[in-house]
Amino acid sequence: MIPFFNISEKIEKASDKALKLCKEQFEYIDEITEFNQLKVQKAFIEYGVSESHFTPTTGYGYNDRGRDTLDKVWAKVLGAEDALVRHNFTCGTHTLATALFGVLRPGDNILCVTGTPYDTIHNVIGISGENMGSLKDFGINYSEVPLKNEHLDYDAIENAIDNDVTMVYIQRSRGYELRPSLSVDEIERVCKTVKGKNPNVIVMVDNCYGEFVEKREPTEAGADLIAGSMIKNAGGGIAVTGGYIAGKKDLVEKCAYRLTTPGLGREVGASLGHNRELFMGLFYAPHTVGEALKSAVFISALFEGFGYDVTPKFNEVRHDIVQSLGLENAESLVAFCQGIQSGSPIDSYVLPEPWDMPGYDSRVVMAAGAFTLGSSIELSADAPIREPYYAWIQGGLNFHSAKICALLAAQQMEDRGLLK
Repeated sequence: MIPFFNISEKIEKASDKALKLCKEQFEYIDEITEFNQLKVQKAFIEYGVSESHFTPTTGYGYNDRGRDTLDKVWAKVLGAEDALVRHNFTCGTHTLATALFGVLRPGDNILCVTGTPYDTIHNVIGISGENMGSLKDFGINYSEVPLKNEHLDYDAIENAIDNDVTMVYIQRSRGYELRPSLSVDEIERVCKTVKGKNPNVIVMVDNCYGEFVEKREPTEAGADLIAGSMIKNAGGGIAVTGGYIAGKKDLVEKCAYRLTTPGLGREVGASLGHNRELFMGLFYAPHTVGEALKSAVFISALFEGFGYDVTPKFNEVRHDIVQSLGLENAESLVAFCQGIQSGSPIDSYVLPEPWDMPGYDSRVVMAAGAFTLGSSIELSADAPIREPYYAWIQGGLNFHSAKICALLAAQQMEDRGLLK
């Protein structure tokens, strides 16, 4: 019996069955978690992180030892030459935009090789929106290589590369797509393919949702620049805001000039007391990502057992923390998200309803009862209200809390006569 919550016998039995199926994947995730935890711990020790690095700075923020050491620790962890980790990156899209505007110049050409990127980056590139200050408005050209049967088309990528391509852009996670997320091995193959045709191409990876899921990061596999959000994997559920950019030193420096101002770059920017949570978030990140992965594996096994389409399957190797769940109709989609919300530690009483969320072309329903607003390393479930009615689930600060949310989602569907 599950204490404290009213879960039907049918769902309890399905939960027990799913847990048995997950055992092997849980052991594999523990192995990845331990490797990455030790990698992070070694970097902290190597750079002598101390309490003094948590001391706030104000004003210009000159000579902020904590801020500068945090950059070094992150670069070490990511296998990069340099890193720029700041609390004043407002979100993942802002961080990606800073990197793109930082290294691209008018007349440059960006080629996305993972099909059309995530919705919120469209206005940044200029795929949609006019006179918003997009890359397109500044004369930076965009093209893309479509996926082939939901996978990278390496032949088409190679054919698209010439001396005019400035940057190859890779989105590691799936976004609101059903295609598989990319492994670091696949990213490495893209890097070798494009640099074999044009060694000067900058390979940039949107690394959101992918940090610490594998033993390697894209910067250890040939990527020149990666970026991500601190309220996703990278912040471990501790960081309350921020983002990071990492990669080749000269490119990161250009990004710093874009974030602040040319000539000053990373030398300015007071930490305002955020260093402690950013260090602590990094320390917790490998473990928290492991818990999120276990949560995703369990949800996959549970709902596949009920007869729903899931991707990835519970026994597949994962390359990000995102789980897709095909719920077949709008009613089930909304009921599922409302069930997730009902088990959340924050705002459990709130009833998520579809709404016109900024940056999206369809109404979106979102369950996100989080300690940090918008944090998707904490358990959240969201979906555009459009066919084929899939929910995208990510996060889980700890497996046990995420598990009961999944069971409550199933219970919500059963109570409405919607569960298979």
